[in-house]
Amino acid sequence: MQPTLRNVASDLPDPVITILTALISGAETALGPDLRSVVLFGSAAENRLRPTSDVNVVVVLAKFDPHRVGTLSETLMAARAAIRLHVMWLLESEIPDAVEAFAVKFADITRRRRVLWGTDPFQNVSIPRAAAIARLRQVLMNLILRLRASYALEGTHEERLAALVADAAGPLRACAAEILELEGSVPPSPREALEQVTRALPTNGWPEALAGMTEARRTRVVAPGTAGPLLLKVIDLACHLLQRAGTLRHG
Repeated sequence: MQPTLRNVASDLPDPVITILTALISGAETALGPDLRSVVLFGSAAENRLRPTSDVNVVVVLAKFDPHRVGTLSETLMAARAAIRLHVMWLLESEIPDAVEAFAVKFADITRRRRVLWGTDPFQNVSIPRAAAIARLRQVLMNLILRLRASYALEGTHEERLAALVADAAGPLRACAAEILELEGSVPPSPREALEQVTRALPTNGWPEALAGMTEARRTRVVAPGTAGPLLLKVIDLACHLLQRAGTLRHG
């Protein structure tokens, strides 16, 4: 017997529970036996949602039937508008490849998830250490290059720079947690992991930078005149994380 969503997510805001209940009900009807699991992950799984937070779920399927999935379009559009719902559609058979290709993301999912429906598809997931380190460095290098390019292009547009800072917070936090785990620690929440990593950095100003990042993530804006320097500090932080990731041993 499936647990009710109220039992496994009773602490979430009522609008989120309502939308997720509608999604699961619609998915059960539309997808039938192809539906294997619905897993909530990220900040929602920790009940750390903010007004600007996305609600992320993985829907695990036996097979992807375009017609059946297409019947959920209106439900998904309404959910996106109401609670910023984002759905990852993943086949059971794809889990090993997805875990290896996107090791940082799936490491975060294994740390922060709630099974809303079905069995837990990530219970026995093991992420190869070499793949985790390689993907960690790739994510950080890509973030550094992308943010530098955006700063060069949009350095005079404060609103856009603030949005870039906000969007960088999640990946940086997930990378910090992954670094700590690969170093042998039991990582705290991603936000706390990033705070822990910055305490080991030699330069000052990190508490203020983290506070600015959190504010940007919460409101999508920062104090006038601070977006550019804050984005540069975020790039610097990503560089420090990349350097630390480079010290990780594969074996």
